[in-house]
Amino acid sequence: MTRCILTTIALLTIISVTGQNPVSWTYAAKKIADKTYEVHITAKIQNGWHLYSQNQPADAIAIPIAIKINTHPLAKVSGKAKEIGDLEKHKEPSLGIEDWQYSEKVEFVQTVSLKANVKTNISGTIEYQACTNEKCLPPKTMVFNVRLE
Repeated sequence: MTRCILTTIALLTIISVTGQNPVSWTYAAKKIADKTYEVHITAKIQNGWHLYSQNQPADAIAIPIAIKINTHPLAKVSGKAKEIGDLEKHKEPSLGIEDWQYSEKVEFVQTVSLKANVKTNISGTIEYQACTNEKCLPPKTMVFNVRLE
């Protein structure tokens, strides 16, 4: 009987953690010049949760956000996505390690240049991990697709 109760508790814990989705994503493109666009990827983060910046201190153990844009024969991606948001530098007192994170909202802006005047889509993935100060969810990968026109 005790084993059954413990198994049920473990399953409910797994279901409650894996069923959570404290981050919602939106995607948009903005034309900034002839054949040049900004791809905006915005994360809205539920209260009490945070995401880790793409850039972390050397000793950080956090899993940073990774944005990957798929290779496209008509497009060229310029550098790494720029982060727009209130960067929080958090130091874990018990470990003495610092990590950089965002709460509430963060926007990633990636510049993309087209090789011709065409209408096309840019797609890719966002790998991230949502955490609170007490727990982290398993890393997730989101697929995105944005129209450039």
